[in-house]
Amino acid sequence: MDTAPEPLPLTGERTVPGIAEENYWFRRHEVVYEHLLTRCTGKVILEAGSGEGYGADMIANVATTVVGLDYDASAATHVSVRYPRVKMLRGNLAQLPFADDSVDVVVNFQVIEHLWDQAQFLAECYRVLTPGGLLLISTPNRITFSPGRDTPLNPFHTRELAASELTELLEEAQFGVETMTGVHHGQVLRDLDVKHGGSFIDAQIERALAGRPWPADLTADVAAIRSSDFDIQEADIDASLDLVAIAVKPAVTE
Repeated sequence: MDTAPEPLPLTGERTVPGIAEENYWFRRHEVVYEHLLTRCTGKVILEAGSGEGYGADMIANVATTVVGLDYDASAATHVSVRYPRVKMLRGNLAQLPFADDSVDVVVNFQVIEHLWDQAQFLAECYRVLTPGGLLLISTPNRITFSPGRDTPLNPFHTRELAASELTELLEEAQFGVETMTGVHHGQVLRDLDVKHGGSFIDAQIERALAGRPWPADLTADVAAIRSSDFDIQEADIDASLDLVAIAVKPAVTE
């Protein structure tokens, strides 16, 4: 009898679904997939840095083909077993194993901040995209994620970006930026910010760093979060939690 694959361990580098204490971060990532899913309909998709694979599997509901690419061997194996609709490859994001002009959409959510050569990665995205193809990208907003710091708080991040910096990188890679939006707390999460001393995020981080079991009320509040508790909007971009950009490779003109 077939058995479900073991869940990937939490390392700080990726989000894993199905863990109560991790649910806030999972939903915060999930909302971006939901928001941009229509841009993947009927397309050939590359998810560059597919992690646990839940997002690539969501995209497989609407896309013609979904290829996942990740450098981590355990993640690649996990995706192949758990999400068979995703064609999983292992490889380096600095050298995408695809021909020029061969992919309709590149998806890159919560990954670019982990890369040492962000410009090289974007150049590779530009190369493999078809003319008029899309790069869908999200990343933590440096201004709110690591406020007042020259280096990221997360030890797995190499460089975090503000909206202006992400726009500059995309434009230097010859992309046109169609939209730049941000993820914000909706009313439910704003109420939880107040309930948990001003910052629902800080309350979770403090308990995680303490290395002790979480209080029951905090665990229950985190486990109850849904993707609909987040808002994605263009306004107040510098106050957003995560940046969400749609970039376009220019179409060939006659």
